[in-house]
Amino acid sequence: MFNPSEVTVPAGVPAVPAQRSASPVAGRPVDDEGGPVRWQRRLRSLVVLSDVTTVLGATGLAVLAGWTGIYEAKRAQLVCGAIAAALLLIAMPLARAWDGRILGVGSTEFKRLGRAVVGAAVALALGGLILLVASVRIWVFFLVPLIGCLVALGRFGIRKWLHRQRGRGRAMLSVLAVGDERAVADMIRRTRRDPHFGWRIDGACTPTGRGLDGAASIEDVPVVGDLDSVGPAVLGQGYRVVSVCQAPGWGPKRLHRLAWELEGTETELAVAPGLMEIAGPRMHIAPVDGLPLLRLSEPRFTGVARVLKTVVDRTAAVLLLLLAAPLFLAVAVAVKLDGGPVFFRQERVGTNGRTFHMVKFRSMVVDAEAKLAELRAGNEAAGPLFKMARDPRITKVGAVLRRYSLDELPQLLNVLGGSMSLVGPRPPLPAEVATYEDVARRRLLVRPGMTGLWQVSGRSNLSWEESVRLDLRYVENWSMALDLTILWKTLGAVLRSRGAY
Repeated sequence: MFNPSEVTVPAGVPAVPAQRSASPVAGRPVDDEGGPVRWQRRLRSLVVLSDVTTVLGATGLAVLAGWTGIYEAKRAQLVCGAIAAALLLIAMPLARAWDGRILGVGSTEFKRLGRAVVGAAVALALGGLILLVASVRIWVFFLVPLIGCLVALGRFGIRKWLHRQRGRGRAMLSVLAVGDERAVADMIRRTRRDPHFGWRIDGACTPTGRGLDGAASIEDVPVVGDLDSVGPAVLGQGYRVVSVCQAPGWGPKRLHRLAWELEGTETELAVAPGLMEIAGPRMHIAPVDGLPLLRLSEPRFTGVARVLKTVVDRTAAVLLLLLAAPLFLAVAVAVKLDGGPVFFRQERVGTNGRTFHMVKFRSMVVDAEAKLAELRAGNEAAGPLFKMARDPRITKVGAVLRRYSLDELPQLLNVLGGSMSLVGPRPPLPAEVATYEDVARRRLLVRPGMTGLWQVSGRSNLSWEESVRLDLRYVENWSMALDLTILWKTLGAVLRSRGAY
């Protein structure tokens, strides 16, 4: 058996920091207090308890609510309820909906939960069909899906609690980032922008064992060694994840060797693709003589998917305009009382370079465009964008509208007309497009949106390069599931007025 105590730590690997004492069991991850990591197990236990309690409680209430009629009907309701609860509780672990690695992050948790609910409903339907039990229909088509929604709601509440903890720096996985200095720095910045993911990079290993320009740290994260120090660093300091970014000279054999070293340590290995930020429906795995190859299909913006997106966009735009009509009217009155026209129309560039006039509530003084030239020196944005945190052209009413993105409401008319979508890249100005390189022009392959990845990832706080990267990621990986995720996150970003000015 491999004995971690026999590992000789290479020169240049510092001693374990005082705040991260080694675990009593070599190689086991430690939390901030020095003991074994427990929050993941507690989170899983909490999710399982919530699921079981919800299923049993909701099933019991459903049986009581439907307990009417003769004795046989009562017994049928009781039997259907008991079988439905049993199938749901069996399907969840079978669908790996209780896998601790997917709890609290991403959409996989809810996808697996959905598969479990569907599987339980199908099994119940087949049983009812075979036994000719008519009362099973209400369970298959209504009660089981309803119970599934209640379970998902419980999980959502647990996730929001977890995100609040992570926002305070708790319940985080300690990560060792491995790769060249710039790739490690990029990974550190990404994890800090998205604390809800649950990664906290506490150390780094680089080719030189140093940071940029020979520094001892990267983005205030200490460099604990070179690329040969990864294994000893994990065994000595108990990192929970080793994230390999872009490590020069690291091929499959080196990664396999590292994976073998990490076996039995409860430390997870995460490898960034490094070449392309493409995932989702465009990525396929095809083995060639046992070698798994990632095949990337061409992005498609036509056909059934585009028709579905158009139908959803325009239907949602009509409903939102009807629901927001009182707010629409109130904002229009406030802007009018502030002086000048209610709406501001500006030429923007849409799909394939076609121009259109985007409509917004006016949030600036009437001659704002004329005053732009004299404010150029105070531009706080990179690239062709112009942004000022305290733009003197913004009116008092406009400041409130911008803080909560109410000035964007009239863009629903653009969505209804087909020049914009609910979700998509930011609609650029013609002057911006004139400066685009070929890469940035790929943003024009899809309809611009009222919201997008850049809006839910920092909004005005993002640099030009980051906003382009996020827009391109959307273009390359578009799906209806991604649109729904962005719309949900937009609600939170707007309510918190994060990065808006």
